[in-house]
Amino acid sequence: MARIGTTESRPHRNQGYRYRETISQRGAGQPLLTYLAQTYPHSSPAEWAAHIANGLVLLDGLPVTGDPLLQCGMELVWQRPPWTEPAAPRWFELLYEDDALLAVGKPAGLPTMAGGNFLEATLVHLVQAYAPGAAPLHRLGRHTSGLVLCAKRPDAARTVLRQWSARSVGKRYRALVSGAPPWHELTITTPIGPVPHPLLGMLHAATPDGKPSLSRVTVLEHRTDGCLCDVGISTGRPHQIRIHLAAAGFPLVGDPLYRPGGLPAADSAALPGDPGYLLHSAALQFRHPDSGQVLLLECPPPPRLRTQSEGE
Repeated sequence: MARIGTTESRPHRNQGYRYRETISQRGAGQPLLTYLAQTYPHSSPAEWAAHIANGLVLLDGLPVTGDPLLQCGMELVWQRPPWTEPAAPRWFELLYEDDALLAVGKPAGLPTMAGGNFLEATLVHLVQAYAPGAAPLHRLGRHTSGLVLCAKRPDAARTVLRQWSARSVGKRYRALVSGAPPWHELTITTPIGPVPHPLLGMLHAATPDGKPSLSRVTVLEHRTDGCLCDVGISTGRPHQIRIHLAAAGFPLVGDPLYRPGGLPAADSAALPGDPGYLLHSAALQFRHPDSGQVLLLECPPPPRLRTQSEGE
């Protein structure tokens, strides 16, 4: 496998970014400064006022003066000055490539998409620097490693995403779970949906009111520090594997959020993006968008998630 990118993993100062949006009915009638401060709270009202004064905010292509009322359909553009992103890996492994598809191995710690303070230290940015126009078809949590499938053409993306919607894409993960499950195989169907959370308002977890969810777990190896499992999922609910293994009584080793039962502890300050757990996207199986042939793509797990035979 070829590694694309830099081996450095330290805070990174980016080039800034030009954000663009069309004002919807929600923003119509609001003063510009109020809208910016409420919609993009990473900057205070005073900072937004300074951005406006420095010509960094445009409405319909013209620098803003004063604090105008927004109208539906206006084009709002603002330039976020360069900022320092948190430390994260800035590389990926090249697993497969043809005219339609690109499959890459994402390291744990690298966000898939831009968000929060991450822009250039993201998989989508690195992939598009390597193959302009390519885009991930799904995302992994920041601290989940493994295979991410990207499309290089819009028609290829549509074809594969139809398979995703039809649940005909095979997805296999590797996980290290706590405890010693007494079973070799287990099918988990615990519904998953939003539940109240003191810090986030709502959080996905196990709940009888949630959406149907299906995971099939196979024990591979018992260890002193837990149990190594393969997990096949037919649905793709947020944090599904973490929730399902916790609901079965065997949370992922090091998971700071989900406890036995599939819910966060009542007094927990942990968030979904916090690190600690070990989870890896190991394989995808689907029909190639051009040939229609079944394609199996695999990404070798990191050392701690390998079986004894895989580590030899």
